[in-house]
Amino acid sequence: MSSQVRGGTRWKRFALVMVPSIAATAAVGVGLAQGALAASFSVSGQDFKVSADELVGHDLIQYGSVADGATLGSKETAHHPVTISGFSSAKITNMCQSLVTPVPVLGGAITLQLRTGNKGRSAEATNLYLDVAELDADAKFDQLDIGVAVGDGSHVTKPVPGTVADAGLFSQRAKTATLTNVRQKAWATTAGTFTLPDLKLRLLSGNQPCYQDEK
Repeated sequence: MSSQVRGGTRWKRFALVMVPSIAATAAVGVGLAQGALAASFSVSGQDFKVSADELVGHDLIQYGSVADGATLGSKETAHHPVTISGFSSAKITNMCQSLVTPVPVLGGAITLQLRTGNKGRSAEATNLYLDVAELDADAKFDQLDIGVAVGDGSHVTKPVPGTVADAGLFSQRAKTATLTNVRQKAWATTAGTFTLPDLKLRLLSGNQPCYQDEK
């Protein structure tokens, strides 16, 4: 539901300042197992929704960056401000990922929906990185540090190479992050490994996301 920010980042002196708040943005997604630090790539022109009953992540690192990629229906490059959330490992309960694609020739849309991590078997990921645009959740952090330089060498989970414009930029970290009632929009996710028990992938007619936006 896919991360680290990938290649071709045009910083143009970009410096995304994250608000130092305990309501830190952490997220959950599904991605291809591409190694602890995947090769750079441009994100697609579509974001996707992810929901989960609970995410428990360890060694959180979080900082602002830019995800560069394609624009749907255009040759122009898009630049998406994101919060990168990285975990050394994470467990996710009752996860849903959805991607809605307009299909003009059919007069509607098609929804790709993935579900996993239920029936008492959580989805598990290692070296998980997420490019998050929006997040709603209830959050609890253990051993939280706010305002750490992203280039500080004491981070257990390291920032993704190529995603940091300045080592002195703001970041925050926690030994453990527990999020419940997760609702997020993301541009990408990368994981070293992602185990998805009882995986169910469906192609559904119409607009059937994992959750509806609040009005």
